[in-house]
Amino acid sequence: MELKEKVQVIMERAVENCEVAGVNLLVEQDGKELCYAQAGLADRESHRPMDRDSILRLYSQTKPIAAAAAMILMERGLLDLCQPVSDFLPSYANQDYCLEEGNIGEDAAGGSLKCPAGKEALAAETRQAVQPVRVCDLLNMTSGLVYPDETTMAGKQADTVFKEIDRRLYTDKAMTTREIADALGNCALAFEPGSSWRYGTSADVLGAVVEAVSGMKFGEFLEKELFGPLKMKDTAFWVPEEKQGRLASVYETVRENGRDTLIKYEGNNLGIRIRMDMPPAFESGGAGLASTLDDYMRFAKMLMLGGTLDGVRILQPATVNYLTGGELMGHQQAAFDQWIGLSGFSYGNLMRVCKWPARADYIACQGEYGWDGWLGAYFANFPKEKLTILMGAQKKDAGTFTLTRKLRTAVLTELL
Repeated sequence: MELKEKVQVIMERAVENCEVAGVNLLVEQDGKELCYAQAGLADRESHRPMDRDSILRLYSQTKPIAAAAAMILMERGLLDLCQPVSDFLPSYANQDYCLEEGNIGEDAAGGSLKCPAGKEALAAETRQAVQPVRVCDLLNMTSGLVYPDETTMAGKQADTVFKEIDRRLYTDKAMTTREIADALGNCALAFEPGSSWRYGTSADVLGAVVEAVSGMKFGEFLEKELFGPLKMKDTAFWVPEEKQGRLASVYETVRENGRDTLIKYEGNNLGIRIRMDMPPAFESGGAGLASTLDDYMRFAKMLMLGGTLDGVRILQPATVNYLTGGELMGHQQAAFDQWIGLSGFSYGNLMRVCKWPARADYIACQGEYGWDGWLGAYFANFPKEKLTILMGAQKKDAGTFTLTRKLRTAVLTELL
């Protein structure tokens, strides 16, 4: 069975079983397209098919792009990754961190968290951090900044910020990238910066740092330095009216009459307007971009080619090697290992990086890197194999889910 036929069967079965409303997949190796496949609908109500030009909300698949923006500034001598964030955002000076235990829970980005404490969080005490949050902590999620949750003091304080974001989201006083970063800076950190790892709002704060260093809005910087040069014509923090008909709808699974079915999801999450129909005040480095598979492939290919594409250089090869080869220190890795589904991987520069393929829960390759998104967008580059896998879906709370692993396994077993 050829690769396209193999993945097509998997995708159509997933649509039939209501795992997703629609899905598409793009695979390239050594600069050549090997497979594009699609199944199901981008919008069930209008019977609009999932298509190659369907625009997808990336959510956390935005993060690698935010990391690349920081690398551009680093290369130019405008940003030192060891600098305290307070050099750019004064609200990050003299921060406190929590002394508490966490419960098993799930953060607002959909990530599963385990904690050996196994009991209710204690919000008893804070202590002033000795180490400041540095830019490298934002890139490695070792800052102590967290997403909203119900079980920790830091998570509850972050939740207060995001509730205020939601309250003002559809008003003329919507919170800006900088305002949100400052508000998060006034929250307690989950731990002393650098002492542990936890997935959170670091990339959103990094967006504000990019603004402070560059003197531009985050979206303007990305357009000038990445999207324009790479000809990523459908990648932005919003979707204009003439493209709204290509924006895929979001669905969630509900149980009805003993069977799973899908209903349209029309909520907002992490300060992102679900309709994406106007330029947002908050250009979220952690969750805000929309794109297509072809657009994101241009970003992925630029990294695969050592920082250049079609004669345009974005980053130097040494910078790309640093960006894509991150690894946590031992005490940080212990916290990362609590993330379900990423055994065998480490983390750095807002991406997973495979360090120990034999420990992985599925077929993995040494040095592969990438990330996913809350609604099911997925990105993986395999440098040694010169391979890229991109998947698109718009399914609430998906992340890397069963369908993702089935598809990447089909690709890897066929090609390796």
